[in-house]
Amino acid sequence: MAKQLIFNWRGCEVPFEMNKVDRAKLYGYKELEVFDENGERCELATLAEDGHTIIGRGGTGFGYLTADGFWSEKSALKAVDSDGREIEPVTSSFNAPIDLLDAPISVDDYLNHTIRSVYSMGLLDPSPLTDILRSGSIYKFPFSYRGGLESDTAFLIANDQGDIFMTVGRPTEISMIGLQRTTVSVSEDESDLDSADDDLDFGMI
Repeated sequence: MAKQLIFNWRGCEVPFEMNKVDRAKLYGYKELEVFDENGERCELATLAEDGHTIIGRGGTGFGYLTADGFWSEKSALKAVDSDGREIEPVTSSFNAPIDLLDAPISVDDYLNHTIRSVYSMGLLDPSPLTDILRSGSIYKFPFSYRGGLESDTAFLIANDQGDIFMTVGRPTEISMIGLQRTTVSVSEDESDLDSADDDLDFGMI
């Protein structure tokens, strides 16, 4: 069932119906099935560290331990940043209308993000916002599907056919590995000198 997302744009609420663009539906997919000699389907299992115990599906779980090795409930944990300050969780974007800034962003800003999810947006009520999007404008806003510690970056954008989409991603982070290595060239004189040293005249020994 499609979910409804509401935007607050220029003092008016603009509702959209969103449907995820599934990569499998666009390009298809394949599954690998493994069967034993009796034709029974095999299931993936985990071999424990003792080398003997086989753990089937649903036989593992996550737990939280203190530095002293005591069990901790998830509700008692608090997320902090690198400076030790507590992080205030964000709520789901479906809980309240999303404020859209009146000024669209540049194409360069959009291209500086890595997109991981795409949603097709169907407008439920007529709005001038669709004309602005179809003219090439791009709107940027924070988005969180279920809520959590931090929100993603989302965009409202239209294609050449006028279809409106919401794309969700993160700013692209590029890490510099090192400076470019300079190639050292050997001159012809030095090369000839090296080859002359290698040619020994054993008759003089």
